[in-house]
Amino acid sequence: MDGRVLGMVLAGLAAMAANGAQAQGLGNSPYSRIGLGEFNANTGGVRQMGMGGVGVAAPNSVNVNELNPALLYYTGRTTFEAGYTGQYKTIKNAKASSRSGNGTLGYFALSVPLASRWGAAVGLKPLSAVDYESNILQDVTGEPGSQSLKQYKGTGGVSEAYLGQGVRIAKGLTVGFTASYLFGTVDETTGTTVQIVNNNDPLIKSVDRQHTRYSDFSFRAGAHYRQKVGKSLSMNLGGVYSFGHSLRGQQTNTQEREDMSGSLISAPTLVGDGRGSTYVPGLAQLGLSLDNDKNWNINLDVAQQQWSKFTSFNNNGPALSNTMRVGLGGEISPDPGSVEHYFQRVTYRAGISMAQLPYQPGGKTLYDRSVSWGFAFPMPTASALESTTLSLAFTYGQRGNTDVLSSGASNVQESYLRGQLGVTLNNRWFIKRRLQ
Repeated sequence: MDGRVLGMVLAGLAAMAANGAQAQGLGNSPYSRIGLGEFNANTGGVRQMGMGGVGVAAPNSVNVNELNPALLYYTGRTTFEAGYTGQYKTIKNAKASSRSGNGTLGYFALSVPLASRWGAAVGLKPLSAVDYESNILQDVTGEPGSQSLKQYKGTGGVSEAYLGQGVRIAKGLTVGFTASYLFGTVDETTGTTVQIVNNNDPLIKSVDRQHTRYSDFSFRAGAHYRQKVGKSLSMNLGGVYSFGHSLRGQQTNTQEREDMSGSLISAPTLVGDGRGSTYVPGLAQLGLSLDNDKNWNINLDVAQQQWSKFTSFNNNGPALSNTMRVGLGGEISPDPGSVEHYFQRVTYRAGISMAQLPYQPGGKTLYDRSVSWGFAFPMPTASALESTTLSLAFTYGQRGNTDVLSSGASNVQESYLRGQLGVTLNNRWFIKRRLQ
């Protein structure tokens, strides 16, 4: 693929992102009804996904290193990267199951080496996604034989547009800082239909709608240290802290009545319209990486987020718990300089991870366990001035369980297969650097 043609494709993806930033859902996820939805805990792009979401301490001169802003120093050439994400999942509880799937533009980023000691990046990525739909049929208290149907639905999410910079301040030591603008909308509806026994009147659905528009700023700081520990072995230490912050929003609540075809019976009634905020707790990430300065690395990352400090816009919903995430992964390119054997130049990635979920039904912790793998395919048209890489990453995982609680309700388990296609375009516009 010609570099100029690919550049046009990536520019098109960037334009799509501006219009589709809110379409972040990847299929029905009942857990996204809680808090801000499915929260993206700063796990990077297609490279990191193939390694189990690790890379806080793993420098790289090909991909955009936005996971840790201190790694932007290692930007070798001007780099434009975009990723498209798809997911297929099975959702089940103790009584039923369903399948769903979706795809969306995952992220895009542009990084630039501004000077020999200074790199920067801008980009857009999802922060959280709300995508759920569930129906609950219950008996009506005091009305034997009568039933009520509750229909819950939520869509939307919050996106993050960021500017990050990384600077080398001493040999092997770099620091970085990212400023982000957060924006997005979340729409949630609750529909209630009551079927009274021996009543032939037309069924009426009462619908409560909640529309919340968010916008605010957040900040992230990072550091990275690289040290030789052998003739051909280097050790890397990295840390990132995303500061806790209030996410301000405008929330509108309305009520309306519909017939069973979805047609309005009466005009919507405004029941609430005001401003408020949601507190997003701080996230701490630490990473350890070993590499041979050439063609392989292995990484261990640990992250902790203080969800117990989370407060929602309207101060309702279940209390959340602090979470811990651990990931182990790596990558290898058998022979990056091979001329005769293309697949020796391909990068192979794999990783595993386990994370606590912030909700504890019945006082028991739920987990998200996954295994990941991926590939990076350099295009044969690469030259000293530009190169193109197509990357694939896959994750198979399970989150939650189907245990029955003391209340008689069942937990929900999600089994998912997530894939991401990434395109990376490198151009030598400024200064080319090597890992030091």
